[in-house]
Amino acid sequence: MFKLPDLPYAYEALQPTISANTLHFHHDKHHAAYVNALNGLLPEGDTRSLEAVIADAGPGKVFNNAAQAWNHAFFWDCMSADTQGPGEALAKAIDETFGGLAGLKEKFVAEGVGHFGSGWAWLVAEGDKLSLISTHDADGAMTKPGVTPLLVCDVWEHAYYLDHQNNRKGFLEAGFDALPNWAFADAQYAAAQGDGEAWKYPV
Repeated sequence: MFKLPDLPYAYEALQPTISANTLHFHHDKHHAAYVNALNGLLPEGDTRSLEAVIADAGPGKVFNNAAQAWNHAFFWDCMSADTQGPGEALAKAIDETFGGLAGLKEKFVAEGVGHFGSGWAWLVAEGDKLSLISTHDADGAMTKPGVTPLLVCDVWEHAYYLDHQNNRKGFLEAGFDALPNWAFADAQYAAAQGDGEAWKYPV
């Protein structure tokens, strides 16, 4: 059975962009509900990884709950209370693709704002090439062949409504400025090029 992973920081660590109240609700209740529902759908003794469950599942409840459990756990690790900026290799790729961090922020925010309804905004790599994508509902970047997710922002309303009301753009802008875990993104970018393993759901 899958477990709800602990947050990698204190509930208060991401304030004021994301409040402790939001994290208690989003992690302890919303994310936990996906994990619990998934465990109730799987056969007893199932030893597959979450990635394998997602790959094996067709459309429906198993995929929705498994993919949302994965997406949320990845999202928590994409944020840090002490953001430092990307490492040399990723910074170079960002410069070449987006003209720098300011250009990436502008396009990342536009990707998230432009997504209609519930979903996710992703910075991804295919080898050393960067791009931005959005996915709808439970779908995620990890389901796309050859794509390695580097960072994601949850743009479902429950991710930001308690703190930012209906201002999705303000949430995305504040989050990009204050919260990216660039060390995590650096490791994912290296893994996209065969240097190390990409992130997997914790067991």
